[in-house]
Amino acid sequence: MIKIGMIIGDRYEILEKIGTGGMSDVYKAKDHKLNRFVAVKVLKQEFSENANFVSKFRIEAQAAAGLMHPNIVNVYDVGEENGIYYIVMELVEGITLKKYIEKKARLSVKEAVSIAIQVSMGIEAAHNNHIIHRDIKPQNIIISKEGKVKVTDFGIAKAATSNTITSNVMGSVHYTSPEQARGGYSDEKSDIYSLGVTMFEMLTGRVPFNGETTVAIAIKHIQEAMPSPREYVSEIPVSVEQIVFKCCQKSPDRRYQSMGELIVDLKRSLMTPDEDFVKVVDSDEEGSTKVISDSDMARIKKQTQSRDSMDEALHLRKEKDVKKNVKKKYVVEEPEEEYEPDDEDEDDDDDYDPKMDRITTVLAVIAAILIGCIVLFLVGKALGVFQFGAGKEKTEEEQIEENLQVEMIEVIGKNIDEVKVSLLNLGLTPEIEYKESTQYEQGIVMDANVAAGTMVPEGSNVVLTVSAGSEGIEVPDVVGLSEAEAVANLGKKGFVVNKTEGNDAYIKAGDIITQSPKAGTMAPSGSAVTICISLGPDQSKVRVPDVVGRSEEEAMAMLVEAGLQLGVVSEVNNENAELTGLVCYQSYSVGSYVEEGTPVDVSVSLGPIQATYRFSDSIAAPTQEEDPNYKSGTLVTVTLVADDGTQLLSTQTTSFPIQQQNITGIRTNTGYILFQYVNQTEATSVTNEDGTVTTVEGTTETKEITRPVQFVAE
Repeated sequence: MIKIGMIIGDRYEILEKIGTGGMSDVYKAKDHKLNRFVAVKVLKQEFSENANFVSKFRIEAQAAAGLMHPNIVNVYDVGEENGIYYIVMELVEGITLKKYIEKKARLSVKEAVSIAIQVSMGIEAAHNNHIIHRDIKPQNIIISKEGKVKVTDFGIAKAATSNTITSNVMGSVHYTSPEQARGGYSDEKSDIYSLGVTMFEMLTGRVPFNGETTVAIAIKHIQEAMPSPREYVSEIPVSVEQIVFKCCQKSPDRRYQSMGELIVDLKRSLMTPDEDFVKVVDSDEEGSTKVISDSDMARIKKQTQSRDSMDEALHLRKEKDVKKNVKKKYVVEEPEEEYEPDDEDEDDDDDYDPKMDRITTVLAVIAAILIGCIVLFLVGKALGVFQFGAGKEKTEEEQIEENLQVEMIEVIGKNIDEVKVSLLNLGLTPEIEYKESTQYEQGIVMDANVAAGTMVPEGSNVVLTVSAGSEGIEVPDVVGLSEAEAVANLGKKGFVVNKTEGNDAYIKAGDIITQSPKAGTMAPSGSAVTICISLGPDQSKVRVPDVVGRSEEEAMAMLVEAGLQLGVVSEVNNENAELTGLVCYQSYSVGSYVEEGTPVDVSVSLGPIQATYRFSDSIAAPTQEEDPNYKSGTLVTVTLVADDGTQLLSTQTTSFPIQQQNITGIRTNTGYILFQYVNQTEATSVTNEDGTVTTVEGTTETKEITRPVQFVAE
């Protein structure tokens, strides 16, 4: 009996229950050996006494434990203790794809295709290990808080011993393939069909077939044509529509024959979504819509007989195989009807199947082709022609979360040899620098870049300053030299050489990447200098492409093509106006090597930061210098204009000064005030020499005066 607080396997402390399923419960636990949180799936007590259930539970664990991939919820351990059977899995914080679709109603084409690519990569890894999921659906796909997509719950998967498996086990009926609904063959192409249905739901927000009963839905998968997702969302590109159609062909032979083929088309659809490049084979009798036979109907109805209680399940356990998926912390939701056929073969041996001869012939031909392919593959592998998949899987140690924290110990005043051992035991890496000192004896730690009691990430480097005594020797620079040259140079100076190895994409194999202590520091004669020898680039990692200057869509396509993911997309200002609307930053430098599937964050430029200015001043009347003829009381039109042409103020007045204006958000630092008015002179009388009087009429003159203005930065 599992209880909160108990420890199983001498390392896993049960913290809380986070999910339950048909035959197992899921708990959050802490792995005290590796100091990380994990999910522990425990077989329910009522099933642990049944040898059949225990066998299936172990098969599930053994199959899943062989999978290590960034797009799969990894299995770390499996065990049994006092009748408790358990599987230890990666704990993923996030939400299911089902919940994500419900939250957003439907996903954009770009997002749906990107998720489908990651799911396909995870399933492809399983298929390469001869494992078929058989229950692909949005509820079994997790989107973590970091945005990584993971396939989970290989609850009804089995290790395949041949290219196909005859199995009556079936997952949720909304996503089941026609051959699963019939209780027939169930192979890798069944997962492709279910993924096609999942893509349909991502794109439209609904499943293609629905009904009042599981039988009705299963019959639709067998009998009815797959509706087009464009009937519900017209803007879906033709290539994406055709990919869904090809995944969901009734006949497995007309679907994608592997996840690799599907991934190629999905990536191409990101680049050219409106290109009609998907090759869908026209359906004939075998693949077309059919009227279901009475025998098929009878089989389906028998397969969908429900188990009304746990007692009935136990009573029939010798005849029925109960397999239901565990809902983890992130998969707890309303239960969905499961479609579970009997394990017994319901077909009478004497029944005649008119298609059997033709199917047998086709299978014989396929078997011959497969045997030929296997022979070619083995020969090619022996000759080194086929080299793929090697070095791609992570070890269990690489799965340890990067944010584990350890407390720094007191090191000052202690011998360096003792300190190195203590730090290594904590999971920290000591980096030594020597310095001459008359205060400390040779080999005593004088300083550290991390204070005692500070919490630091496990695996961090700790720089230690160690006394070289009063007379030290300068450490030569050996970085970039060959191993032989480095050892020789250090030996001449009287140093002992310690060697480590590491990958480096830029320093060729055999040359020195780093040294500790660093070149130029003083160290005592006979002390150790550690050199790191390059093994060349890490072949298990992928190279980061240059996406700066690309559109967001192009960047996503390039990253996916390189085996990476598009991470968080943000919008920022950038001084380079030519990058406006394009990617101006990526979180990993170009040419660096990272783990396959790593999310790369990018920033899209909003253009240069636009400085703004303000005008806070009153406006005085035209001066004598500007217009000697201006008279107070004249009606003046006053316009304030920025040099970019923006009109900031327009008013008429006969009284100056105009009260102080507070105008903000001006995008240029200069402008001008335009005064427009009419000068008038009155009529005058002039007396001539002969005594006559002449009247001089008044005049009018239109004036425009421009006064420059300097705005103040905000």
